Amino acid sequence: RRLGVTLLTRTSRSVQLTPAGRVLLEDGRRALAALDAAATRARRAARTPARLVCVTKPGGDAGLLEPTLARFAALPDAVEVDVLVCGIGEQEGLLRDGTADVAMLHLPYDDTTGLDSERLLVEEQVAVLPRAHRLAGRPAVRMADLAGETLPRYLPDQPGGGPLIREAAQLAQLVTLGRTIAVLPASARPQLPDTLVTVPVLDAAPTTLLVAWPEQSRSTALAAFVRTALEVARRAAAPA
Repeated sequence: RRLGVTLLTRTSRSVQLTPAGRVLLEDGRRALAALDAAATRARRAARTPARLVCVTKPGGDAGLLEPTLARFAALPDAVEVDVLVCGIGEQEGLLRDGTADVAMLHLPYDDTTGLDSERLLVEEQVAVLPRAHRLAGRPAVRMADLAGETLPRYLPDQPGGGPLIREAAQLAQLVTLGRTIAVLPASARPQLPDTLVTVPVLDAAPTTLLVAWPEQSRSTALAAFVRTALEVARRAAAPA
C-alpha cells in the first residue's frame, strides 16, 4: 500500500507475485545480501592490523596478481592482502557475501551488477585439447570445428551434458583423459600440464579480466590496490 502498486494477486486457490512484486522481491534479496556483506567487511576493517582479502580462481589473474601485490606492498600506506584462491566460478559469490574485498572477475562469465570494476585485460581464447585430439595439430580453429565436442559446465544449472567442473586440476585431468575439451582465455596456457595442447579459436568471443569491488566502497586501501592493479596491467600491455 505504501508503494502504491499491487505486489500480489490472490485467488481462492493461489497467491502470485505481480511483475512489481517480483522486482521488489529480487531487489530486496540483493539489498539484504549487500547489508550482510557490508557487516562482514566492516568487522574485518575494524581488526588491527587492517587487511584486504582478494579472491581469484586458479590462474584467473592472467599473471597480474603477483606484481600487483609486490607493488602494492611497497606503498607507504599499504595494508596486508590475504589471497583467497577459490574454486572455478566461486569468486563473484565470495565478493558479494563479504568474504572478499576485491576479486578478479571475467566477462562474459561473471555478473558485475551492483559491483564497481575496472578492466585490466582483454584476451583471445584457446581450445584446450588432449595431445591425441583430431584438432591438436591445427594452427587455429573456429567454433564450428568444435561442434559436437563435449564441453564442461561450471555451474550446476548450466545447459549441456559435459562434466561439472569445480577445480582447475579436475578440468585438466578430464581433458587429458579425453572426457571433455575446454575453451579458456589464452593466459591459462602457463597453468596447463604438458599433457595438453592449446589452439587459438579465431572466432571465440574475447574475455575481459576485471578487478571488481563492492559498489560505492570508501576504503582508501582498496582504492590504492585497484590503482596498483591498473598500473601493473598498463605496464604489462605496453610494447617492450
